[in-house]
Amino acid sequence: MGQKTIKILAIETSCDETAAAILEVEFKGKNFPAIKTLSSVVKSQIPLHAKMGGVVPETAARAHVKNILPVVEKTLLDANLNLSNIDYIAVTQGPGLIPSLIIGVEFAKALSLATGIPIIPINHMLGHLYSPLAEGAPFPHIALIVSGGHTMLVLMKNLHNYKILGQTVDDAAGEAFDKVAKLLKLPYPGGPEVSKLAEQGRPTFEFPRPMINSKDYNFSFAGLKTAVLYFLRDHPKTKPADICKAFEDAAVDVLITKTLRAAKQYKTKSVSLSGGVSANKKLRQDLRDMCKQNNLDCFIPKRHLSTDNAEMIAMAAAVKLSQDYKPIKANKIKANPNLAL
Repeated sequence: MGQKTIKILAIETSCDETAAAILEVEFKGKNFPAIKTLSSVVKSQIPLHAKMGGVVPETAARAHVKNILPVVEKTLLDANLNLSNIDYIAVTQGPGLIPSLIIGVEFAKALSLATGIPIIPINHMLGHLYSPLAEGAPFPHIALIVSGGHTMLVLMKNLHNYKILGQTVDDAAGEAFDKVAKLLKLPYPGGPEVSKLAEQGRPTFEFPRPMINSKDYNFSFAGLKTAVLYFLRDHPKTKPADICKAFEDAAVDVLITKTLRAAKQYKTKSVSLSGGVSANKKLRQDLRDMCKQNNLDCFIPKRHLSTDNAEMIAMAAAVKLSQDYKPIKANKIKANPNLAL
């Protein structure tokens, strides 16, 4: 980077949150750039989708259309800046819901074309990958990314060199939490409700730990969800809190066990947790405990950076720019719901 300090306006609309943020970035060679959040706004659609028990893509897109301009305007206002102060626009290109992604991408492209500000398309999962690492994690490093649509273990040799060791072969962990919530008829969003109820549970039974002993680093949570379904059928009077606790214990056990195994195999110095499910209290605490017992540095983002937000999108753009990334023309960028990490 020729310019040492820049400002990035980031836009995130991959699912049901309309978010924008402005970060001030100072580059420090190959290290993680120094980042200062000047403003961050998230407009949630939870009340809208709660009525339907889940996210409806077309409804989410219409809400993004309504919210995106006010959210970006408030972000600029909160930072006491205008567009002439912005050096780059970052936007989530994918993965996600295609109707939602299109709104964010096309808005960012229009903004770029109207102002001449360069645009940087960002992989949503790259945002999650970098969100815990701003403090500067030692490498090599194992990253556990757990969300509603993804569960993966990533080996990072440095900020720019990483590979996926394993990922879910069916349901993601967050998806399984949400489906168990539906089985128990819990309010939307279901995942946090399962975790909240689990704190009261004292089960005398266990659920299976799918693929916990497999030689690879892939995950499977569909069988665990099905085990809950059959248990409820055969034991309908079981307390929901006990079901939630037994389910959460099983899911977290699989995640922690595989993460530790990867850290040992690749002799890593640190481990991180990110993605929407990283807000789960038990998962956060168990990972910290595991790292402490095994002399590993542990990096977990603040809770507001766990769920979808634009700060992490700006962080990913900053890391790209630290590698002398050259932004591409706005008209070449398209939303991609299946964008791979």
